[in-house]
Amino acid sequence: MDYKDTLNLPKTKFAMKANLPQREPQFLARWEESRLYHRLREASENRPRYILHDGPPYANGHIHMGTALNKILKDIIVKSRQMNGFDATYVPGWDCHGLPIEHEVDKKLGPKKRDMTKVQIRKRCREFAGKFIDVQRDEFKRLGVLGCWEDPYLTMKYEYEAIIAEEFAKIYQKGNVYRSKKPIYWCNSCRTALAEAEVEYADHTSPSIYVSFKVKDDLSAKYPELKGIDTYLVIWTTTPWTIPSNLAVAAHPDFEYVAVKHEGKAYILAARLAPVCMETFGFSGWETLCEINPRDLEGVKAKHPLFDRESVGVLADYVTLESGTGLVHTAPGHGREDYETGLKYGLEAYSPLDDGGRFEKEVEFFAGMEVFEANPHVIAKLKEVGALLASEDITHSYPHCWRCKKPVIFRATPQWFISMDENDLRQKALSAIKNDVRWVPKWGRERIYSMIENRPDWCISRQRSWGVPITVFTCQECGEAVLTPEMAEQIKEAFLEEGADAWFSRDVHELLPKGANCPHCGADALKKETDILDVWFDSGCSQAAVLKPRADQNWPADMYLEGSDQHRGWFHSSLLCSMATEGKAPYGTVLTHGYVVDGDGRKMSKSLGNVIPPQKIANQYGAEIMRLWVAAEDYTDDIRISHDFLKQLSEGYRRIRNTMRFLLGNLNDFNPETDQVAKEDMRELDRLMMHRLQEFTARILKGYEDFQFHNVYHGIHHFCVVDLSGFYLDVTKDCLYTSAPASKARRSAQTVLYNLLMNMVRLMAPIMSFTAEDIWDFLPWADEKRESVHLESFPKVDESFMDEELNAKWTSLLNARDWINKGLDMMRKDKVVGNSLEAKLTMSRQGELAELLEKEVENLAEITMVSEIDFTDQVETPLVDTEESGVPGYTIEATSYEKCPRCWKRKPEVGGGQEICHSCQEALDQLG
Repeated sequence: MDYKDTLNLPKTKFAMKANLPQREPQFLARWEESRLYHRLREASENRPRYILHDGPPYANGHIHMGTALNKILKDIIVKSRQMNGFDATYVPGWDCHGLPIEHEVDKKLGPKKRDMTKVQIRKRCREFAGKFIDVQRDEFKRLGVLGCWEDPYLTMKYEYEAIIAEEFAKIYQKGNVYRSKKPIYWCNSCRTALAEAEVEYADHTSPSIYVSFKVKDDLSAKYPELKGIDTYLVIWTTTPWTIPSNLAVAAHPDFEYVAVKHEGKAYILAARLAPVCMETFGFSGWETLCEINPRDLEGVKAKHPLFDRESVGVLADYVTLESGTGLVHTAPGHGREDYETGLKYGLEAYSPLDDGGRFEKEVEFFAGMEVFEANPHVIAKLKEVGALLASEDITHSYPHCWRCKKPVIFRATPQWFISMDENDLRQKALSAIKNDVRWVPKWGRERIYSMIENRPDWCISRQRSWGVPITVFTCQECGEAVLTPEMAEQIKEAFLEEGADAWFSRDVHELLPKGANCPHCGADALKKETDILDVWFDSGCSQAAVLKPRADQNWPADMYLEGSDQHRGWFHSSLLCSMATEGKAPYGTVLTHGYVVDGDGRKMSKSLGNVIPPQKIANQYGAEIMRLWVAAEDYTDDIRISHDFLKQLSEGYRRIRNTMRFLLGNLNDFNPETDQVAKEDMRELDRLMMHRLQEFTARILKGYEDFQFHNVYHGIHHFCVVDLSGFYLDVTKDCLYTSAPASKARRSAQTVLYNLLMNMVRLMAPIMSFTAEDIWDFLPWADEKRESVHLESFPKVDESFMDEELNAKWTSLLNARDWINKGLDMMRKDKVVGNSLEAKLTMSRQGELAELLEKEVENLAEITMVSEIDFTDQVETPLVDTEESGVPGYTIEATSYEKCPRCWKRKPEVGGGQEICHSCQEALDQLG
């Protein structure tokens, strides 16, 4: 018999090839067929629940890397909580209403939309959303995400729409909802109001102008220097189109102002800005006439530069000296602060624009012009009448519509609002943010706190077709808004039958209880509101529409997880909706991730050509590599992705996979029921590895518990590469391959391999879901395991294997090994030895470590894999610096021993008639 035939080489009965793009769909099909998600529910029936509530993406296109990142993160958390002993359900959802979907339908309908009813348009929107729900569902499932995919929540489901109407009615009955004409963000292109969360800021070039308003009142009584001189208030603005709506000029009550004279005219502006402004105007030879008390400007009348009306002087604390003139052009219909000032001084929220942002007929000179088109015409007219002092273009950050990407305006129109201060809604929300919610990362708390603290009342009305209507009636006799509890209940029932379409398809009397009338005046002539609710109100109600009624959910949720933009989006609206109705936050923990950027840190965009679709990655690398990418990065910051990075991850994946293949290959003849070795019978090296396995398990479990998934991935990768491939598996090969199959030494090593495999396959499962399942399929003891690794629980730390004294000793041995390996590398380069088995190590007995190394010489020989070790009192010319390394001095030379042809070790007994070493002979004797 050839000696090689007696070696325990890995008998790989399994393929376990990567082929991720081909293999992954096979696992998905099996999970679907076996109803794995529902098997998980059955298996965890009596466990405590862990609810991660899904923030709904828009059903208006294919998924992108941002949504892939989001869904994979959620899946890792749900699976890790499930394996940690919870019943972790996952109900995916979709946001089906609102502008993103209606905008796409509008583009498809084109001019045909003008001849369609709202119900017909809504039907097209419903069909469009339904189509992309199916598309996105398949794309999310391809990522390996487990969930209740056959019964997701949809904001357009009849039951959901009914609950939206019910939640709105609750807030209305509490007195938080009101209707008012005040400036809100308005998109001229989309012809609708926008919420704060629907506005993005981008660079925009605007014309900035300095304009003079001639003072009509006589100021000479207090300021004789101005007697007989035409006097002007000077303002600066970057929105010339708002000049036609000007009603006031604001000064700060505490700033210093002056009147300066140039060519017989006096100009009033802030003292600190006067020199800069005069230079900008090209005014040379000017002089300061006098100081002006800003409080004397309050109530002063000035002539509007273009129209026959007055502008009044007002005081406002928001005026700054950062730029401009220190006097602020005030148009209460086109600015939030302007509006508040207008309320204080009894000024109208004047906004003479139509829904397309065009001036009404009443506006002389500019009627019919869109506001941004009107800018040059306003400037020209101001110049014509002599009111323009200077003009220049500036580039600044300006609000844009999130959907059409065009600049937006502030426009005063009648809208519905939720009051932030009625019933202390703002303060209650701030208290919940501060005291009741865990924010991951911690800076999320301050971010949303400042947003809630400073936000205006919530504008919840939209002038669109696709959404849930604001279910309020208006009395045509007295003009009051009407929504009684009985009316709200009737509307809810109608929505349960027909969805929100009932509001548009049914006559007003069909929506009202029998005999309903206006509670204010008794009239029965009621009219339906035509506006729909802000889509953020829809998704903000998910905590009521999903967490409360579904048997598989709990309220409040344990976690909300979305991108950092949702501090002003879904996190924000969900909190306000929940606080307004329940007085409590809808979540216990809020976790935030960053944006996906390319390898250079740039935002992904089609124009830059740096977009990588998730579908392409799944087809080229496998979804598993995408899952590793999500886990490997610190998701709290922006997450970079590139093909180079994916290739690096693929290499990391290969190392982990090959380590698991090695474990499997060397357990082919191992039965855990009969072959495991007790701790006290294990080799010391094996006990060390069991100790380190417990440390590793504890670190990985903590990584999952703290949502630090990059620590999990890098911990697994490091353990495979350094602790296993770079140490334990390398030095254990001799025992595994050359010992008798049933020898205690080999079974001891296999016991460690078994525990390594069983711990690692379960610990990697939430992240490497496909690979862990693949490994699970090929466990040699197949009949003893469940049908899926995802039905398993995480391993626990076995304290009985924790041995700090042993670990400390071996830490010293392994430190010596590292330094000895440096010497071996040098000797290989100098061709003194070919490999470590050809080496003789001679080591000094000098130094604290020397006594331990000489005592542990057999272990030292095993871990360094040298064939011969001698100790001597003094080593001349050591290979490494003893003081630097802490290792006794040593030299390396070629051993004189002969090579055993079976194990390749060089032993003194080999040769002279002895063909193989004693260890190999003993193994052969046991083999018979």
